[in-house]
Amino acid sequence: MATNILMPALSPTMEEGKLAKWLVKEGDTVKSGDILAEIETDKATMEFEAVDEGKIGKILVPEGSEGVKVNAPIAVLLGEGEKADATPAAAAPKAEVKADIPAAMKDIGDAVKAATPAAAPVPAAPAPAADGKRIFASPLARRIAAQKGLDLSGIAGTGPRGRIVKSDVENAKPAAAKPAVAAAPAASGGAGIPGVAPLPDARLLYPAGSYEETPHDSMRKAIAKRLTSAKTLIPHYYLTVDCNLDALMAVREKMNAAAPKGKDKVPAYKLSVNDFIMKASAMALIRHPDVNASWTDTAILRHKDADVGVAVALDFGLITPIIFKAQTKGLVEISNEVKTLAALAKDRKLKPNQYEGGGFSVSNLGMFGIKSFTSIINPPQSCIIAVGAGEERPIVKDGKIEIATIMTVTMSADHRVVDGATGARFLQTLKQFIEEPASMLL
Repeated sequence: MATNILMPALSPTMEEGKLAKWLVKEGDTVKSGDILAEIETDKATMEFEAVDEGKIGKILVPEGSEGVKVNAPIAVLLGEGEKADATPAAAAPKAEVKADIPAAMKDIGDAVKAATPAAAPVPAAPAPAADGKRIFASPLARRIAAQKGLDLSGIAGTGPRGRIVKSDVENAKPAAAKPAVAAAPAASGGAGIPGVAPLPDARLLYPAGSYEETPHDSMRKAIAKRLTSAKTLIPHYYLTVDCNLDALMAVREKMNAAAPKGKDKVPAYKLSVNDFIMKASAMALIRHPDVNASWTDTAILRHKDADVGVAVALDFGLITPIIFKAQTKGLVEISNEVKTLAALAKDRKLKPNQYEGGGFSVSNLGMFGIKSFTSIINPPQSCIIAVGAGEERPIVKDGKIEIATIMTVTMSADHRVVDGATGARFLQTLKQFIEEPASMLL
């Protein structure tokens, strides 16, 4: 029996994705576990596995298509003996991917959807023009046209069978603008959040032609939704402490100098200050289980291991891969794992089990010379520390002014989970581990 292969939901917050590449073609026979396509989500590019066997009868969504809604049909799978024109049987949508999405992350996905406005639905069928003719255009082309106030009936399509695609809309001349008054652009923020008035669309505030639009990709939209939800729904508070790095820098220098070298004379490892901070955070979390926790509507989840996320800046956004059970790992292992995860993140090759969950995160902007800053909590975690640059500052020691390398650390905490005094005690322990790195070995 012919069945539809549906666009999978590869993360809890995924509403649409990009069909980056088909790895099969029409007529190919597939079995359960075969890789059908590469799907680009809001976080990474992931492989999409078949769960049934059969023959690819028809590919409905060409590779490179953006804005494909979750559970939308993307191909037709034929049973034994069926022809390519067989009609898929009507059935409840079923996930066509083997993904283990933690229940806690599903709760976060529901919270994100509840706290942010739903995206306007894109018509699945071609819409009729004013003269009654049907207009064939991709969902992305329709969205860009709506943003620019362009009339699709005045744009010539260059896609298959005259379909209007993204490049057609982007290259359309102003003459294609709708003659009628276009609807006001959607609010740019706040809509759908109780008690928060929506912000006006920024395009209403600037003269036409004075700016260039860059449409949001899936990662940027996901970041906007999650951070707006986190900042709106989580009661943040902030604690700041200064840490003396002199002892840590001395230990780091000795350990790096002692790193074994291969035939190419390249050291086996090179520890960074952030590696020490990751280890110190893990050790402090084990000492303070009340901080190593997550909020749910019915209970606080206290984690048994210190799973510490590290913020990785990408050209196209931000992601926080996780070092799991960091309290059990040495500095060299943490350093190597961070480098590996950062490389996967930049290639959009991270898997959900490498960045979902965790109980705590570290965000470090010290390499950019930033002295101090605050970060937004990454749910379902309850805390994140913002690490500034280590810099020489005058300090008073035994009544005398001395110069020391000082680093400012600011913790953002969820007050539903972590009380102020609890957060302060955690920072005291973190400061001790950073200032006395040998104590992490005890």
